[in-house]
Amino acid sequence: MTEQRVAIVTGAARGIGAAVAHRLAKDGNAVAVLDLDERACEGTVQAITEAGGKAVAVGCDVSKSGQVAAAAERVAAELGAPTILVNNAGVLRDNLLFKMSEDDWDTVMSVHLRGSFLMSRACQAHMVDAGYGRLVFLSSTSALGNRGQANYASAKAGLQGLAKTLAIELGKFGVTANAIAPGFIETDMTVATAARVGVDFEEFKKATAATIPVNRTGTPEDIAAAASFFCSEEAGFVSGQVLYVAGGPRN
Repeated sequence: MTEQRVAIVTGAARGIGAAVAHRLAKDGNAVAVLDLDERACEGTVQAITEAGGKAVAVGCDVSKSGQVAAAAERVAAELGAPTILVNNAGVLRDNLLFKMSEDDWDTVMSVHLRGSFLMSRACQAHMVDAGYGRLVFLSSTSALGNRGQANYASAKAGLQGLAKTLAIELGKFGVTANAIAPGFIETDMTVATAARVGVDFEEFKKATAATIPVNRTGTPEDIAAAASFFCSEEAGFVSGQVLYVAGGPRN
């Protein structure tokens, strides 16, 4: 029987994070469902356990080093050493550059980049000790540039650089690091984007789908499938890569 791995998924109370947590549990991993509000994670945990999986809810602000260290220790104590980490936690503070505040910039950088750095640093020791690890970073097609998202685009591009660097640093310890760059995915974030620009979400999806080669928008399960591959033992020779899951070619 294959050894059960322990995975941490950040921002896993809903949306893409919840879908990734479900998929990794279905793949046979024990999963720590981590989000800012521990109570908000309970639905994801319950669904996993009802399906026969093993999961715990963990409250943590990934931008706070003390909370990150405590969360990693708690997961190790309750589930075992975490050797899979999916850095998914994120926030939006969209605005054009001349309207963007320093707080808008700092908040996005703190959650996406600082949070991923802190979580990866906290988990890598467990991975190195185990001689096995899977790091996955949720980037975005916005990393290629997107109007009104100077902060978000910069953070998502930074995550690609972080993944590539950790792939080089940690490869000799059996640890891979990769990034997934979603295109348009149907989540609370894209619903909020539609509301911000004053467009009905169904119309927003329809208009967006017309610009996508596969003629549809994405779902959280599309991203979860990609994460499942990167987190698998079979993906041990794939590292430092950025996979655009966007319904068509990106570069």
